[in-house]
Amino acid sequence: MFTSDQEARLRQIISSSLDRAELHWKNGGHLLVARAAFDSAEMMSESLESERSHIPGHPIIREDETIIDDFIAFVADMRNSTNHLLTAISPKKADVSTLQRVFYETSALLPSLAYTVKLNEGNVTEYLGDGVLALFKVDQDSPSSAIYSAHDSAKKAIGPMRDILNEILRKRYRLPEIDLGVGLAYSKAIVSLVGLPRERHPKVFGECVYRATKLSGGINEVCVDDKVRAIWPTSKNGLISFRTKIFKDVPGHIVYRKKE
Repeated sequence: MFTSDQEARLRQIISSSLDRAELHWKNGGHLLVARAAFDSAEMMSESLESERSHIPGHPIIREDETIIDDFIAFVADMRNSTNHLLTAISPKKADVSTLQRVFYETSALLPSLAYTVKLNEGNVTEYLGDGVLALFKVDQDSPSSAIYSAHDSAKKAIGPMRDILNEILRKRYRLPEIDLGVGLAYSKAIVSLVGLPRERHPKVFGECVYRATKLSGGINEVCVDDKVRAIWPTSKNGLISFRTKIFKDVPGHIVYRKKE
């Protein structure tokens, strides 16, 4: 759960993000309706300095330095965003539809996810249009800390964060609820700079990113890969359990709480 101060801050982030989205829409965004494609990642992401980084544990990335580290990748994805974009809602049921709807939803969702992750010392490193890629650095001497942090962020994302976001979207635009899927995966990864000279961006390459992306396909579910499952801390009376599920040929494990 969020503390009262954290919830107040989250509500402020959502409301101010929607205020800016409405302003951008009025100032010309509505002219995009005729376009078939929509890349909110270009509109939402701020450019990074070539050597500065939001990758946990690596604030500066140098082109001539090889960095290999352990991460839990966190990918959160809004489900059915393509349908939101292509399927109109009757004005009798909602105040916005199609492109305008998706623009408002993602404008509020992405910073909400970034805030939720940051509360647990993770960082969003990429905005994916209708979701985010975040990373949690794994300390080999105490991997449970990163697991707990990533899982807590995931639970908040599909739980209270989603509830608050949907409440505000419903009150402002009469929109139906959005659903999220979250994938968590663990591996070593290479941190490097990519892109043209003087326009390079820090990026993480690793199996964890690939698998977390595949495992984010659930509906309000948190799914972890085999490696996260293998190093998950255990206790005799633990309340966390797992159910195996396959996502696009990638095996995963749905995390759920046992009934007490």
